[in-house]
Amino acid sequence: MAPSKKTYKGCRDFYPQDMRVRDFLFDRMRIIAEQFAYEAFDGPLLEEVALYKAKSGEELINEQIYSFTDRGGREVAIRPEMTPTLARMVANIHKQAAKPLRWYAIPNLMRYEKPQRGRVREHWQFNVDIFGAPTNLGEVEILELIVSFLTSFGATNEMFSILLNDRRVVDSVFTTLLSLDEDSSYKLYKVIDKAKKVSLEKLDQMINEILVKSEQQQIFKDYLNIANFEQLNSFLAKYKIEENCQEFVNFVSLIKDQPYTPFIQYDPTIVRGLDYYTGVVFEIFDKHPDNNRAIAGGGAYANLLQIFNETPLAGIGFGLGDVTLRDFLETHKLLPDLSKPEHDLIIYYTDDNNQNKSFELARKLRQEQLKIECNLGTIKFNKIIKSAENKGYTFVAIVEERDGKAQVQIKNLKDRDNKFFNLNETQEIIDFIK
Repeated sequence: MAPSKKTYKGCRDFYPQDMRVRDFLFDRMRIIAEQFAYEAFDGPLLEEVALYKAKSGEELINEQIYSFTDRGGREVAIRPEMTPTLARMVANIHKQAAKPLRWYAIPNLMRYEKPQRGRVREHWQFNVDIFGAPTNLGEVEILELIVSFLTSFGATNEMFSILLNDRRVVDSVFTTLLSLDEDSSYKLYKVIDKAKKVSLEKLDQMINEILVKSEQQQIFKDYLNIANFEQLNSFLAKYKIEENCQEFVNFVSLIKDQPYTPFIQYDPTIVRGLDYYTGVVFEIFDKHPDNNRAIAGGGAYANLLQIFNETPLAGIGFGLGDVTLRDFLETHKLLPDLSKPEHDLIIYYTDDNNQNKSFELARKLRQEQLKIECNLGTIKFNKIIKSAENKGYTFVAIVEERDGKAQVQIKNLKDRDNKFFNLNETQEIIDFIK
């Protein structure tokens, strides 16, 4: 039986047209990260399962991880996320490294998930993290980087919001105001996560199953009804938990006059699922009704290195998947037309006598860093334009005999302008097509 020509479920083939889109996205990721002086890093595709068990959520370990025992008897996994690898690497060098550490990566990740819109099993993710920044300033920078990245495509605050919360606010509500134990807190976290996805009747039912006292129910509902930072301040004052959340209040005052403030919105339902978040948490939310969903998320963590018995090191970062990014850009019509390759010139010849002359012209132009295709073999003159247009070229070169010597005719297919050059007039040819 012949093998299937289909990809493994949840994975993708990247034909040249798809690679043009992927390269475009990755290039933009690198450009923006490096504009903020972040440095690229990478790690192995395989890690020991113990690394993920130490700090990842139960769902990832029990349901999503691709793990196996290698020939040496070690339990290993294909990396489902980059943060544990990042933590391991930072733990090795942070004591002697200058702070803050600014790192980014675009790792290939694999999770056993149900494929659907915006979610596949294999994907790439733009990860950006900063460690050891002064209090709240790493958070300020990360938010600006996110906005700079998405607006570089032409996105506006009418297209996306950064929904912001703080785990210290949530924890204060759960422990100080509601006096919940760990099990009840975990259940209520799940309720928060579903609060926008269920009816009010269903939400009341879920709350009542966990919070039996009417005072508890009212406090929690007051919390869920907070719509902006002003209402949050009133809530904190009303229930006298300002001191527990003072650092977040200070952070909000830092960002209120920033250029990206119109993109920021308080949302009490943002809690993030992974255990290592300890401060600010956020999700980037697409406002378009056809793609109304979170496209990325992240937050601050102080205890990430403790799994290696290292002293705490404050950090904050985010992850943005290539699939959700592409969905966002396509939904808002922000992705440029990459259906054709962006090469500079294609060279044709109609006579075998001009073959080597065409190869030599191509060689000279490539040495000047131009992207040159040389058509392999002769072609009839009346088929040249159609061939070049099908390939997406704007400029065509035809090497031919003219007045007893070899010359090259350059045609601009957009405005139909054309000009003849000697084969050694490399710079003049470049000036014409640039």
